[in-house]
Amino acid sequence: MGNFDPKQFQELIVKAQQQTQELQAQMQRTIVEASSGGGTVNVKMNGQKRLLEVKIEPEAVQSGDIEMLQDLITAAVNEASRKIDDAMQASVGGMLGGMGLPI
Repeated sequence: MGNFDPKQFQELIVKAQQQTQELQAQMQRTIVEASSGGGTVNVKMNGQKRLLEVKIEPEAVQSGDIEMLQDLITAAVNEASRKIDDAMQASVGGMLGGMGLPI
């Protein structure tokens, strides 16, 4: 290892803080959609994993099968959450690569 350079270290910290702010802003802008039951239930979620919208096709309610509807909602929300995780992992990986750090 070379000599410790406080100025270089400080620059790295500032860059990391900027990247963190950028990632947080990107999370707010990222919106994913997911569905289950062949489109019976559709959800939208943002990068902060806030559920923004749930749409349920009328026939799902008319069937009277509440357990099935609950399962479809759970599946759609979980899929949206997985999509957010994938998107954020890709973003973080790209940012770390841009900083010259190993991923």
